Amino acid sequence: MANSCSSGLTPSLGTSICHGGRPTNRKKSESFYCCWFYWEMGSSVLLIVLVFFHSQNNSIKTSKYNAFNFLPVNLFEQFQRLANAYFLFLLFLQLIPQIASLAWYTTVMPLMVVLSITAVKDAIDDLVIESSLSYRMVTEKWMNIEVGDVIKLENNQAVTADILLLSSSEPYSLTYIETAELDGETNLKVKQAISVTSEMEDNLKLLSAFDGEVRCECPNNKLDRFTGILTYRGKNYILDHDRLILRGCVIRNTDWCYGLVIFTGPDTKLMQNSGKSTFKRTHIDHLMNVLVLWIFLFLGSMCFILAIGHCIWENKKGYYFQDFLPWKEYVSSSVVSATLIFWSYFIILNTMVPISLYVSVEIIRLGNSFYINWDRKMFYEPKNTPAQARTTTLNEELGQVTYVFSDKTGTLTQNIMIFNKCSINGIFYGGVYDKNGQRVEISEKTEKVDFSYNKLADPKFSFYDKTLVEAVKRGDHRVHLFFLSLSLCHTVIPEEKVEGELVYQAQSPDEGALVTAARNFGFVFRSRTSETIMVVEMGETKIYQLLAILDFNNVRKRMSVIVRTPEDRVMLFCKGADTILCQLLHPSCRSLKEVTMDHLDDFAVDGLRTLMVAYRELDNAFFHNWSLKHSEACLSLEDRESEISLVYEEIEKDLMLLGATAIEDKLQDGVPETIITLNKAKIKVWVLTGDKQETAVNIAYACNIFHDEMDGIFIVEGKDNETVQQELRSARDKMKPGCLLESDPINSYLTTKPKIPFRIPEEVPNGTYGLIINGHSLAHALEGNLQLDLLRTACMCKGVICCRMTPLQKAQVVELVKRYKKVVTLAIGDGANDVSMIKAAHIGVGISGQEGMQAMLNSDFAFSQFHHLQRLLFVHGRWSYNRMCKFLSYFFYKNFAFTLVHFWYAFYSGFSAQTVYDTWFITFYNLVYTSLPVLGLSLFDQDVNETWSLRFPELYEPGQHNLYFNKKEFVKCLLHGIYSSLVLFFIPMGAIYNSVRGDGKEISDYQSFSMIVQTSLLCVVTTQIALETTYWTMISHIFTWGSLGFYFCILFFLYSDGLCLMFPNVFQFLGVARNTLNLPQMWLSIALSMILCMLPVVGYQFLKPLFWPVSVDKIIDRIHHCMRHPLPPPIRTKLKHPSSRRSAYAFSHKQGFGALITSGKTLKTKLPKQKFI
Repeated sequence: MANSCSSGLTPSLGTSICHGGRPTNRKKSESFYCCWFYWEMGSSVLLIVLVFFHSQNNSIKTSKYNAFNFLPVNLFEQFQRLANAYFLFLLFLQLIPQIASLAWYTTVMPLMVVLSITAVKDAIDDLVIESSLSYRMVTEKWMNIEVGDVIKLENNQAVTADILLLSSSEPYSLTYIETAELDGETNLKVKQAISVTSEMEDNLKLLSAFDGEVRCECPNNKLDRFTGILTYRGKNYILDHDRLILRGCVIRNTDWCYGLVIFTGPDTKLMQNSGKSTFKRTHIDHLMNVLVLWIFLFLGSMCFILAIGHCIWENKKGYYFQDFLPWKEYVSSSVVSATLIFWSYFIILNTMVPISLYVSVEIIRLGNSFYINWDRKMFYEPKNTPAQARTTTLNEELGQVTYVFSDKTGTLTQNIMIFNKCSINGIFYGGVYDKNGQRVEISEKTEKVDFSYNKLADPKFSFYDKTLVEAVKRGDHRVHLFFLSLSLCHTVIPEEKVEGELVYQAQSPDEGALVTAARNFGFVFRSRTSETIMVVEMGETKIYQLLAILDFNNVRKRMSVIVRTPEDRVMLFCKGADTILCQLLHPSCRSLKEVTMDHLDDFAVDGLRTLMVAYRELDNAFFHNWSLKHSEACLSLEDRESEISLVYEEIEKDLMLLGATAIEDKLQDGVPETIITLNKAKIKVWVLTGDKQETAVNIAYACNIFHDEMDGIFIVEGKDNETVQQELRSARDKMKPGCLLESDPINSYLTTKPKIPFRIPEEVPNGTYGLIINGHSLAHALEGNLQLDLLRTACMCKGVICCRMTPLQKAQVVELVKRYKKVVTLAIGDGANDVSMIKAAHIGVGISGQEGMQAMLNSDFAFSQFHHLQRLLFVHGRWSYNRMCKFLSYFFYKNFAFTLVHFWYAFYSGFSAQTVYDTWFITFYNLVYTSLPVLGLSLFDQDVNETWSLRFPELYEPGQHNLYFNKKEFVKCLLHGIYSSLVLFFIPMGAIYNSVRGDGKEISDYQSFSMIVQTSLLCVVTTQIALETTYWTMISHIFTWGSLGFYFCILFFLYSDGLCLMFPNVFQFLGVARNTLNLPQMWLSIALSMILCMLPVVGYQFLKPLFWPVSVDKIIDRIHHCMRHPLPPPIRTKLKHPSSRRSAYAFSHKQGFGALITSGKTLKTKLPKQKFI
């Protein structure tokens, strides 16, 4: 089945798999509990009974639509918008002749355009997501895998179903896997098949005869737990997590393995952690729904007032005027007439909620999405990967982010460990100096060390300090001993398929980097058995007898090996955390230790991961006695761990210091600078990772999330609710003394038990703090009674590190902040273990990194480098938010000004529901006359260019508080619209009232008045948008002034003699254009209307920065000053300061491979069958 999974078996008879232990017979087409599969091979027959939960194959659906449900589902989603539903209702009203005051096409045309454009956009968005996944699935053939299939996996293949390991190519059926997509760790882990199935190896005849029954737990999201029982040949075998290879793993250092599929598709543990896909809507979308409701109420109030006015008018005048204006036969009284007029005005004033609003919003979002896709500065050349806006509905939300939740491995880091510097015998190596002895920064132009003398060197390894190579070549004993220690003291497993091409499989990436460094400097770790280690030293092959491995654990924080050299000397080599090894050194190393500690301080300042290296030569008799004690401790039945630890301590003392290493957990380019920029914009960064605490904290310092000048860093590591609560409250009390008292405002608010959902206000700490919490403590903190304690404590911290987290916990943390904080959240990650938080956050960003494509496929935006987040937020996000706010403010204003003229006109038309404007003007006002200028503003406007946006991240703050468009700004638009409508109605009325032309004819007719009002309106709103525009382009000029010119051109066409004579019922303004445009009253009316409408706007824009300045106004003033008086570029200096922190070496969090290596199970040569247990 393609290359990702292969099978030599076809259905026949035998194994049953029962999820939850409740097997029942069923047809294969059903999706509940049990299913039967048959496997055939030759004459063999195998029946497989499988329990299956809600999934029949391994395909996963990420799209919302298909060919059958697209139209109903999409229309249902679109009519969830109040405005669309309102216009559908309005259309039905217009089909009722008794109340139809406007032609039906004035609503149908805009509604069809809006629904069509939005549907096309949604279909394209959905196809982008689905096609990406389908392409991969079809190519890899994984979508056809079903529960009960026996599949073959090969080295470096990804696993996309949860499988029970049956056998492998390795001794004892060991299989090495990498779990970066599950927990973010690149450490190598080991799985082992049970002995009864491992005997089958790759024998298809034996595999086809397998007729066991598997009973296991129901599908769940517990990545570190699996319970099941295999019944085979009348015996029961316990199955646990060590027998199961999960979806998301990658097979490493194993030629092949066979497995039985247990869970597929949505039932896999990885997908159980991925969360549900939800339709994300922006805060502005939610606000618009509220505002539309307000407009409905305002509209209803106006219609009610006008209906009452009509009732009064009919009673006082209309009733007595029936000889000239008779009532319709269905009108029996003024009350009935007023009721009908209410709905007639409801139709006329419908433009208070313009249907073109939503189609304009969609076009603006689509255009701003294209800017992201086209941004060359977010294009990653090494992988030929552009940035992608995978959705077009969240652009302005990018300008409002307050919390960023980031994965660590592959997101902040490159998953690459580099041997950067070292200290050997008190001498610092790794720096580069010029001819004058001045230290220079390493760049791409810096000359690398030439390792051509070593034929086994890794060509990818880079080092720049030639003095270290010279020391190796001249035979410096301490330097040789240092690298010999690195080549021996580890648990790396080598692989050499081609002569001279070594591949190291390390449980910790740090170990791989150290062994690779020793390899390049001439001490090549070539191979190992359970009893020997082969090292090629400066071209000479030597065999060391492996006597013992003193493995690492979290308490010891060190590991040692004891070897017998070819010269028959017994040597102990040890490496570990400096805080531990310093206590184990021989007193004679005191002066060397002080020098080395200074070097370690320098390494720590640079954010490097450090460890010390030491050795000890052992007496044969002493080692013999120690070995006996070690054997006894290993056989101890009680307290074995502590017994072994005590024995280790007996020999790991009086060590001679060799030096220290410094490894760079290579960050992605620009990560520290990006974090600093985000902090300047008051964006809080939380790192949510499945990795170890030491590693995560080290990266936090390297990325500037934490720094030494912080007032404190709190570590929450309690193992029960009470301890966790005490630690959280103690931290909060230190950050804000008195916050635990009942008199604290927030405590008082919470004691009132507000209705959920409620928002917790921001609390200001008395300094800068950081918080570290592990997954076990987080499990307690996320419980109901501790959630608010966790949230309040974490939100007061500048940086938060959550480590050892499951994917589901990541989503829970994001949901917690979303629930109780009125903020926009963004989650960014690159692995399948980040999918749940990407889906949970308001905005999900996927990095197409080294952990697969799952994060990218489930994201809203995707790119290749973390530092692109700066441009996404501060350039595209801020511009999108500013443009959308300007668009909404202007759009509501122009429609209020347009619609409310009808309200004033009603008082002069007997409340008869007669429109002020020509019907075609009403139809074209939003779709044609004013659409392009507002689109030009919303697609091209910039308050400052991208350079200043990135240089002054403080400009981002208004979006976080939604200052540019909110309910207050909406009320301002309404008041401005009311004022403008008054001017636009009464100025033209005053200009033509009782006026006559030069020939004595009256000009105060309805059609002339209508044209003067609509022309004045267009001139006013066009001038208004010109004042709003801060960045003019040629397109902006064409859109703005061209639209006004187009109005005058189409005016002569619509009011031409030909159209009016051909369609007199449709085009009724015969000759009005040529008769009105030459009237001085018209141009006087336009000029006065423009002056009176623009004066308040110009005055407000001038006085606001003077009397009501905000921080952004001050920053823009600084930018204008800098533009007039350019400052020289700042000189970047690297400040060096003492650090009390030691950069921790990241050993594996679990017991190392020591016991596995010494057991001989890693040998490629198979053991006899009778010894196979």
